[in-house]
Amino acid sequence: MDYTVVDLSRLQFAATAMYHFLFVPLTLGLSFMMAIMESVYVMTGRDIWRRMTLFWGVCFGINFAMGVATGIVMEFQFGTNWAYYSHYVGDVFGAPLAIEGLMAFFLEATFIGLFFFGWDRLSKVGHLVVTWLVALGANFSALWILIANGWMQNPVGSTFNPQTMRMEIVDFMAVIFNPVAQAKFVHTVSAGYVTGAMFIISVSAYFMLRGRHLELAKRSMAVAASFGLAASLSVVVLGDESGYVTTEHQKMKLAAMEAMWDTEPAPAGFTLFALPDQQTRQNTYAMHIPYALGLISTRSISKEVPGILPLVEHAKTRVQNGTKAYAALQAVRANPNDAEAQKTFEANWHDLGYSLLLKRYRDDVQNATPEEIEKAAFDTVPHVPPLFWSFRIMVALGFYFILFFAVAFWLATKHKLGDSRLLLKIALFSLPLPWVAIEAGWLVAEYGRQPWIIEGVLPTFYAASGLTLTDLAISLGVFLTIYTVLFIIEMILMVKVIRKGPADELLVQDGLGGGAYVPAGATARPER
Repeated sequence: MDYTVVDLSRLQFAATAMYHFLFVPLTLGLSFMMAIMESVYVMTGRDIWRRMTLFWGVCFGINFAMGVATGIVMEFQFGTNWAYYSHYVGDVFGAPLAIEGLMAFFLEATFIGLFFFGWDRLSKVGHLVVTWLVALGANFSALWILIANGWMQNPVGSTFNPQTMRMEIVDFMAVIFNPVAQAKFVHTVSAGYVTGAMFIISVSAYFMLRGRHLELAKRSMAVAASFGLAASLSVVVLGDESGYVTTEHQKMKLAAMEAMWDTEPAPAGFTLFALPDQQTRQNTYAMHIPYALGLISTRSISKEVPGILPLVEHAKTRVQNGTKAYAALQAVRANPNDAEAQKTFEANWHDLGYSLLLKRYRDDVQNATPEEIEKAAFDTVPHVPPLFWSFRIMVALGFYFILFFAVAFWLATKHKLGDSRLLLKIALFSLPLPWVAIEAGWLVAEYGRQPWIIEGVLPTFYAASGLTLTDLAISLGVFLTIYTVLFIIEMILMVKVIRKGPADELLVQDGLGGGAYVPAGATARPER
């Protein structure tokens, strides 16, 4: 295995995924706030709320188009860059992806056209239903993607078939209701809602600082402040749930996030600040909050949170059991009627993936030396410093969002939201922060799973396609170029729309069921 090829494959997928996820959270957040604004329009009949929905809808449409363009490419990479992954787990992983395309994406894509072109062709209630279906479609799309991703983090409801050499579904309901997937879904969409709220409040602050579109900006900020406060509180609460399921199912990831090398007496302290040293396997400096980690991650005062080094010792045992499963698998493949080999495999197959870690050091894994087993066990430790700091950046920004939206919400209730120029400037400069938090969170989620592409089942290096270095260098360069161009296009379009601002217009009916939009305050003779 050429590990440079593996690293480039990982880099390419990471780059395309993180580019794509620049667009997804804003789509999630804007879609629901558009639906809320249009609901107010239908209930009150006030045209300002329709114009708010239209303006933010244009921003949503630009972002949605870019999200689709960058997202489709990612799914093809499973077949091009990760061919063995697709073979090994395609029966499981492909199901939620297919449902996402058929149920969610088509729902969202179909009704988004009606959202833009149905204002004078549908009734108010009919168009409102369309807007809510767009929002639900966006969230259903995220649900099925995160069910697929959650299975990669916690592969439940499936088993390995020695005859086909593939993972196969045995309980699809377990895959759907995977606790890791459900926790990731609610945490991720809440982060998307925070992103949408911050986008609206930041752009509205820009309008107010420049004295433009004040009525629209004030109402938009009020909606965003209340929605953002609820969403930011949800992110922290649901992030706690995500941490709890990580404690249950991904102990090494949690230990790496905390730079906790040794198991501490329960309840463990939370590492507020540290300087982790991967080489010496210790922290050169650390500052702790007593008991916090144990209380949050185990929700008890008596359960221990295992450290990295004890988990490595446990991994050694699993690697050794995996070599038994690997040897039994070879025997079953050679003689399907070998009852003793089948019994041994069934007893140890859950550790088969750990034996594949030895493929980095030798092909005949059943003959691995103690030194090679120890190396394979230490391979289960992800790189600690990036995880440690990414997690703390995400958490710090999460609490900042709560404080920011709480102040904005309080000022909105006092009808003083536009009076504080300091808050407006803070809102304007806070615009990129949700994306920083989200990208840091995804780094924790995906980089923290290494060395596994499927936790405990399939090592990442074992899943890559047999591409050449030249193939990957060319495709990586092409993808980065195209994605950068798309990102620049998005920025240009967004800036153009925001600078132009919402159109001050009213719908003039022509008496035949149609109509035209004209500037507010102007007179127009409907065409017949």
